[in-house]
This record gives sequence, C-alpha cells and structure tokens, in this order.
Amino acid sequence: MLKSEILQEIQKKHNNLSINDIEFILKIFTKKIVSSLDNGNNVEIRGFGTLSKKENKEKLVRNPKTNEKIYKDKTYKLHFKIGKILHNKINPELQSNE
Repeated sequence: MLKSEILQEIQKKHNNLSINDIEFILKIFTKKIVSSLDNGNNVEIRGFGTLSKKENKEKLVRNPKTNEKIYKDKTYKLHFKIGKILHNKINPELQSNE
C-alpha cells in the first residue's frame, strides 16, 4: 500500500480532515517513531507490533569480486515483532488451534 493510498483511506473515514492535514499528522507520527528509535527506545503499538533498533557490529567483510577485505563500520537495522492481534488477523486458521 502506498502512502497516497493510506491518506485516501483515512480521508474517506474522516471527511472533516483535508489530505494536507492527514499528511501532516502522518509526518509527525513517523518523525516521533524515528526520534524515539534514535534515542534508543522501543516503539510499541498495541495490536500491531513493536519496533526496535538492532546494532550490526563492526567487522571485516570480504568483497566477493576481488576477494579484498574491507572494514565495515557498525550500522543499525530496524527490527519488527508482530503483535498478537495482527498475527491472528493475518493467520485466522491458527486462531482455532489455540
């Protein structure tokens, strides 16, 4: 789903808000998530899941083409753990087994 499609879906449900207002709210929402992750905090959205920042350690890597060893600095990646409610909505056949 594209950002424009998300904006249109929200606008259908909330006619009193313009697309620009919804886009502004979405931008604030994403900035808040990014700043929270940047500060080392996890972001938990109940029923959806948890976002956290994981660290990839610095290490020596090999260029497969030239076989040259290269030093790679530490980097960060985003980790998402799906929430139970979203998991059950995506996998309804598993719900009856629990």
